[in-house]
Amino acid sequence: MSRIGKNPVAIPGGVTVEVKDNVITVKGKLGELTQEFSGVEIKVEEGNVIVERASDKKDVRAKHGLYRALINNMIKGVSEGWTKELELVGVGYRASNQGQKLDLALGFSHNIILDLAPEVKVETISEKGKNPIVKLTSHDKQLVGQVAAKIRSFRKPEPYKGKGIKFVGEELRRKAGKSA
Repeated sequence: MSRIGKNPVAIPGGVTVEVKDNVITVKGKLGELTQEFSGVEIKVEEGNVIVERASDKKDVRAKHGLYRALINNMIKGVSEGWTKELELVGVGYRASNQGQKLDLALGFSHNIILDLAPEVKVETISEKGKNPIVKLTSHDKQLVGQVAAKIRSFRKPEPYKGKGIKFVGEELRRKAGKSA
């Protein structure tokens, strides 16, 4: 048995879970998410979601823990939400936003302007003497991670000075420079 797949997912108050025709729908105060599934049976019993295998084939065993984790992420997303914070490290690196448009100054000849999906809320924090921080919030964990990875890909942190866009709390492997 999958260690993760065996565990039931508790449904908090204010969240409804419906399973119909191989599609699970989770509704909460922050939004609604749907996920198709195959190879597993999903039951809602006594305030818990239980994922069970239909057979013991290798691909079904792999999906067992996957779908349990996806359902857990959906339930946590619609009840609490997901947040990713990115830090811009470098002289002259700036971030600002007007609504859903994120404006990044990353040392290129032109600023990068990124239109974000309406599900993702963006907030920029700029304090004097500290690196600018871009805070992304949404009910969809996959979407937040994808947007954060896209922003990070514009200027990945380099290993010598650490300049670039990194996640808050991310440890970078630093290299020694030239030895004289």
